[in-house]
Amino acid sequence: MTGTFYNTAAILIGSAAGSLFRKSIGEKQQKVMFDAMGLAAAGIGINAVVNNMPDSRYPVLFIISLAAGSLLGNRLDLDGKFQKLVRRTGNNGLGQGLSTAILLFCIGTLSILGPIQSALRHDNTYLYTNGTLDLVTSMVLASTYGIGIALAAIVLFLWQGAIYLCAGYAQNFFSPEFMTELSVIGGFLIAASGISILEIKSFKTMNMLPSLLVPAAFFLVKSFF
Repeated sequence: MTGTFYNTAAILIGSAAGSLFRKSIGEKQQKVMFDAMGLAAAGIGINAVVNNMPDSRYPVLFIISLAAGSLLGNRLDLDGKFQKLVRRTGNNGLGQGLSTAILLFCIGTLSILGPIQSALRHDNTYLYTNGTLDLVTSMVLASTYGIGIALAAIVLFLWQGAIYLCAGYAQNFFSPEFMTELSVIGGFLIAASGISILEIKSFKTMNMLPSLLVPAAFFLVKSFF
């Protein structure tokens, strides 16, 4: 798990550096960076959807996943619980920033394929590349939202660690078809987060996260037939 440790450390370092940089810029500059992050997140999400949608063999699955996952997340009130947790930090904007960071760091091709490559082929190239990208992203996010963005490093470590362990025991499950469907849904979630930051439309992206479990359940059931 060398690559995952590198990726986690990169986010921590980037968050610390960005937080220090935050003190030297004014409110207007922070607003500009805030908008830039929203636009970047929307672009990254749209790019993931456009690149993976043509390869999807189940074009209706993402619709079912987003609908069912959002209903489940709303039922569990994940966003409400999450907001209560981050409110304790005293940073009212951290909730949106942290949810965006978690999506950007965790729901991406490199972050998902990286630990699989590491587990199955002992190749950390994807994770080193992802870690370098996350270093820059975390600096920008922390310069807007503060050091609390570093909490996303814990989520990333658990996320990639779980994928690493699962890949060793269920190699056949992580098929290209599954990765494609997961990337499409993840792209929509990242785009929704960016749109929320830009204040075009408010999405409770934390409530939408269970959408990622639907394709996993679908392919698990499909494997028995």
